[in-house]
Amino acid sequence: MSINGIADKAYEILEDKKARNIEVIDISRVSVLADFFIICSGTSSTHNKTLADELEFKMGEAGFNTLHKEGYESARWILIDFGDLVVHIFHEEDRSFYNLERLWSDGKFRTPDNR
Repeated sequence: MSINGIADKAYEILEDKKARNIEVIDISRVSVLADFFIICSGTSSTHNKTLADELEFKMGEAGFNTLHKEGYESARWILIDFGDLVVHIFHEEDRSFYNLERLWSDGKFRTPDNR
């Protein structure tokens, strides 16, 4: 499966669990950290943990193992690293404060229609 397929799979999992404002950013031309970032919001710490748990489980089933995870205990900003794909799950207030979309504005933002 291509990295586009990995990003698409993660997007679908997050969408199914009702993540809000899911953004997929192709950062492959502006960073060596990863090829894609996915940034989304949950409605509460419990929702954020549910999103992270489901994402890890279903990505694992598809053969994409978690390399690193941070922030799960507080669940205000959970980062899950799958290698070429890094997912950021934010509490809505924290997402506004950190505004990763602005920091990675040189990347190519993808929508569900142009994935």
